[in-house]
Amino acid sequence: MPPIVKVSKLDKYFGRLHVLKSLSIKVESKEVICIIGRSGSGKSTLLRCINFLEEPSAGVIEVDGIKVEGGEKGGRHRQLVHDVRLKTGMVFQEFNLFPHMTVLDNVIEGPVTVKKMDRSKAVELGEMNLERVGLSQKRDEYPNRLSGGQKQRVAIARALAMEPRVMLFDEPTSALDPELIGEVLNVMKKLAKEGMTMLVVTHEMGFAKEVADRVVVMADGEIVEESSPAQLFARPKDPRTQALIDRYRSGGQ
Repeated sequence: MPPIVKVSKLDKYFGRLHVLKSLSIKVESKEVICIIGRSGSGKSTLLRCINFLEEPSAGVIEVDGIKVEGGEKGGRHRQLVHDVRLKTGMVFQEFNLFPHMTVLDNVIEGPVTVKKMDRSKAVELGEMNLERVGLSQKRDEYPNRLSGGQKQRVAIARALAMEPRVMLFDEPTSALDPELIGEVLNVMKKLAKEGMTMLVVTHEMGFAKEVADRVVVMADGEIVEESSPAQLFARPKDPRTQALIDRYRSGGQ
């Protein structure tokens, strides 16, 4: 089986700033990859390039057989980007829920407007995904009545409602109070057990140790180390990885 995500020689510039430097990575179907690194290492930019929230400056992104060349323009390129986005669900640090919509309406907005799904079918799908994240009872509430953890779980249900092949998580717990982090991580652990392919940018080293099939370490726009959690945390090869682990063990992350 070919990898479900393949990134080849990805470059990303913001003006003269070279943020991603000829980066390549493959992700197998049902694999959970946690991406760690200091702030500014390019982790979030990598995820945003995979689903073209940021246009790559150069390189190739391939998701579930759809191959897109970075830096191109035109109608065909826009269609390929659209197709890739349908394959990828994205969960951000901030929840980005529509405050004037109920929880259920937030979840079904994508299937109805983007995929032109019949509303009754979308409601069925939305209710199923709210149940997956443990929020069936909140379907008719508005976001201002939810805790931060509940809002993030709604955001996960909204991404799942698009029936993606790959889920991208960009530091999904960093905006949450410490006591709410666990409820979001538990949903993510459940998705991993269900076989969802996941790329997770995170500072939650405990989650990476427990759930990841592979941990990728980024620094200065490059992948400096990658291996199984057991090997990486026990015997890191790069001093920058060791520094991250030391900070985690001393309570700095």
